[in-house]
Amino acid sequence: MADEKDKESSEIVVAELHRKIKEAFEVFDHESNNTVDVREVGTVIRSLGCCPNEGELHDLIAEVEEEEPTGYIRFEKFLPVMTNILLERRYRPIPEDILLRAFEVLDSAKRGFLSKEELVRYMTEEDRRTEAQRG
Repeated sequence: MADEKDKESSEIVVAELHRKIKEAFEVFDHESNNTVDVREVGTVIRSLGCCPNEGELHDLIAEVEEEEPTGYIRFEKFLPVMTNILLERRYRPIPEDILLRAFEVLDSAKRGFLSKEELVRYMTEEDRRTEAQRG
């Protein structure tokens, strides 16, 4: 009896994931033909709460793309792959507390914010300690 409840619960979870995936996919299916431009697949995936890096996204696209790439991804190929990703909780975003600690390290003056200039410098300049370690 417990196994049957677990099976029903699992089927409900999968059905809900399928609904969410279909809704997200349809937002970018501009032709209403169950396809999405390959350049928008990352946005679809991120709208479902996943944050793959560029390499992971490239691998994902290769997995769902046609053998002869058309520039479009079909829903029928996308659905099972995305369902597994969501069930396995892959590509989760970095937890908020870790991001906050990283921000606090950068905000050495403890102002509670970074200026545009500071953010640009942190994002574009290579850390001198890293250079010294390679040296």
